[in-house]
Amino acid sequence: MIIIGGGFGGLAVQRRLTGIDARVALIDRQNHHVFQPLLYQVATASLSPASISAPIRATINDQAECDVVLAEVKGIDPDRKRVIFDEGSVGYDYLVLAAGATHNYFGNDDWAPHAPGLKSLSDATEIRRRLLLAFESAEHEGDLESQRAELTFAVVGGGPTGVELCGAIKEIATHTLPREYQNIDPRAVRVILLEGAPRLLGAFPEELSARAKRDLEDLGVEVRLGTQVTEINGDGVRVGDEFIPAGNTIWAAGVQANPLTKDLGAELDRSGRVIVGSDLSVPGHPEIFAIGDLVSYTPEGSEHPLPGVAQTAMQMGRFVGDTIRDEIRGTRTRDQRGVFSYHDKGSMAIIGKNRAVAAVGDRKFTGFIAWLMWAFVHIAFLVGFRNRIRVMFNWGWKWLLGSHDARLIIGDTRMRIRTPRTDEFEYHAPGDPDRG
Repeated sequence: MIIIGGGFGGLAVQRRLTGIDARVALIDRQNHHVFQPLLYQVATASLSPASISAPIRATINDQAECDVVLAEVKGIDPDRKRVIFDEGSVGYDYLVLAAGATHNYFGNDDWAPHAPGLKSLSDATEIRRRLLLAFESAEHEGDLESQRAELTFAVVGGGPTGVELCGAIKEIATHTLPREYQNIDPRAVRVILLEGAPRLLGAFPEELSARAKRDLEDLGVEVRLGTQVTEINGDGVRVGDEFIPAGNTIWAAGVQANPLTKDLGAELDRSGRVIVGSDLSVPGHPEIFAIGDLVSYTPEGSEHPLPGVAQTAMQMGRFVGDTIRDEIRGTRTRDQRGVFSYHDKGSMAIIGKNRAVAAVGDRKFTGFIAWLMWAFVHIAFLVGFRNRIRVMFNWGWKWLLGSHDARLIIGDTRMRIRTPRTDEFEYHAPGDPDRG
């Protein structure tokens, strides 16, 4: 059998298949598993990439019946039961599609170079590069308006990712970086959260949405609700008739399923997610299961599909792994498959130091208690004991000193300076023949 994707769902399936009399292949185009809920902390220099990731082989090295394949799947042929690569194809008896989702710019893909999303380590390090270079550029910018634009960060999307990004950016921009720059006024740093819906954190109870908004505003974040972005370019964001000069724009407004779902011949929702049956199999193909972010599944009696979060993917993965294991062992037939039941363990979002919101069942938490709950849950679900220790240490150090120690600019380090300051060394743009 084949599992496509080494995220939360794919690993959960694989672990349930330990000890079965069958060959299992786990295919991913990256060699590592990433704890996506903490990607924003890599993007804002709180954590290093290694702290929230682990090699896939290391996570399953005691389970010899699983082959790990580093490859990019190009397509699926469900009629011939084959997975297609550039180099050829391979057959399967069971297939689990757990390849996740990617950014959705709602038909405006030309915005992508100017507004990166946050789904991978490369996305996180690119956002970190842009964030830190904004301060380097502003330090040497002689024009006040250009400096203010360079220090303006626009985040599009008011879900958990957008909220957490805004809080973290404001924190590092106001309390950490200005200590190290002589020509930057912390009051010039502007963080704007743009959300098209009437409230933030739409999946949370309304009172927690309101609390998150107040906390962000207390930190100095400008929150604009009911706001539609109509243009994004290298100079900023247009909202209606207003253009906001912004040196950095980050996209957190939506996702779409991995395009492999289009090969399944099944019904898709408008985000490209495949609509699965109650056993999480693809209609018409009981040997194919789909789980995680690329699935639309609405339990009986519910009005909305399950959220695309880590706990959903893990629960789906365990359910599918158990189903396949029982059928291979002959203890259950396809006609005896169960119905997937989701247990909501709660929703959490962190806004800043000692600021968070959490909903667990009918209970709601805010402030320091919610912040502690968020921290313990995320530590518990990290892959690898060493990663847990690293993250706990880094968070403790940051909590005490307010430091962001992972401030490494990787990649292009060219600054964007329109008018160099006249009271320091003479600056020449890259490529300038007079550059010394």
